[in-house]
Amino acid sequence: MSGRSGPAWIFHALGRSIRRWSAHSQQPFSPPSVSRDPSATHAAPPSGATFFVSGHGWGHGVGLAQYGAYGYALHGWAAEDIVSHYYPGTELGQAPVKRVRVLLAPGSKKVVVSSRVPFTVRDCRRQDAQAAGRQAGARVGAEAEARRLDEGVARRPSSFRPARRRLPSANRAYRGTLRVTGGKAVRVVNVVGLESYLWGVVPSEMPDTWPAEALKSQAIVARTYALTHMLGGGDFDVYPDTRSQVYGGLAAESDSAHEAVDGTAGEVVLYKGELAQTFFFSSSGGRTANVQDVWNGSKPTPYLVSVPDPYDTLSPYHDWGPLKMSALRLGKRLGSRGIAARRAH
Repeated sequence: MSGRSGPAWIFHALGRSIRRWSAHSQQPFSPPSVSRDPSATHAAPPSGATFFVSGHGWGHGVGLAQYGAYGYALHGWAAEDIVSHYYPGTELGQAPVKRVRVLLAPGSKKVVVSSRVPFTVRDCRRQDAQAAGRQAGARVGAEAEARRLDEGVARRPSSFRPARRRLPSANRAYRGTLRVTGGKAVRVVNVVGLESYLWGVVPSEMPDTWPAEALKSQAIVARTYALTHMLGGGDFDVYPDTRSQVYGGLAAESDSAHEAVDGTAGEVVLYKGELAQTFFFSSSGGRTANVQDVWNGSKPTPYLVSVPDPYDTLSPYHDWGPLKMSALRLGKRLGSRGIAARRAH
């Protein structure tokens, strides 16, 4: 863990499990529906039919392929060259946004917010508020203490602001400020600097043992992805999971991830002066895909085109199969209500 200064929060939602997402699971969209012959929609699976399925790669196939980036880094490519290869015609620029708001809990009956350093609670009018019988804004002892906020306490948005000291690593610990809103349920949003956010994203999306230039390329792409997928009109910008990007908070951070983020501070991918759509995924199988060939209704995009990916051979998903499947199982996996058997001519 790096010795950088800065506070962090430990957050726990009561009565709600927090799902931990693994790296390499980035899937920004649901798979497209499978086109079917209407006449075959209700056909019964052919009795005893067996299918063998083989394939290459893992993920949607558009944009940066992580195992390919890993291979390019091993062969001496710099991060900016890796990014340029996967998004041809783009250039690097500076991010126009410096912070993000991450939704940690959409609604819980109760939450516990704790810190090993003194912290302050202030309401949306920047006035003192009450929390668990104490006057918010008052300092709490340096030992780890938890203040329970139920529906009746945090009716108005309250911000938890710690002293400017770094916390030891802990499970579900977060930097920045926690914004807690009550009502029928308690909602928690982490307001954090963009670079600090990426400290918890990069090692959650790519192994932090990989070469520095691969991690730097992931940092550039993840920074751009965050800014192009911010939700408008609400009290948060991004989710902490694959609906946006996997954000592990303080527990996910590492020295190599810090160095990758800091070494590319503020860098984003631009196309003709605008933020690019930097989709990324795990393994290409040897070549990435055109965006219009993957998602129905997508228009051709000059920088989201198929490019060769020769170092994907390093991926355990480069080749897979054959997988043996019954007609019924295959139909379920494809979302089909039935499969019609036709004799080949």
